Amino acid sequence: MTAMKPGLRLKSAVCSTEIMIIRSPPCDAGVAPADIRCGGVEMLAPAQQPAPGARLDPAQAHGSLIGKRYVDAQDRVEVLCTQSGTGSLTLDGVLMALKQAKALPSSD
Repeated sequence: MTAMKPGLRLKSAVCSTEIMIIRSPPCDAGVAPADIRCGGVEMLAPAQQPAPGARLDPAQAHGSLIGKRYVDAQDRVEVLCTQSGTGSLTLDGVLMALKQAKALPSSD
């Protein structure tokens, strides 16, 4: 479980994915720490080493794309993928979706 705050960097224990937290609920909102995972395994701080035997879950190997933003289902947490990899990002067991660009109004 990770206490998330904007600017926090995390890396995957099973692939090359690295992320940075862009938006999260305020710490004083009484929100419990989030379980953010990549490829089915909890993400680590950059200085941590993965546990021996950590393996990528094939069901969560849809990949993550560098430079893309991912959001949770309630649009409360947003992360930026700073290094792509083979694992999918999940928050509290739910797959995070690729954030879509907002449509600009037409200039007609």
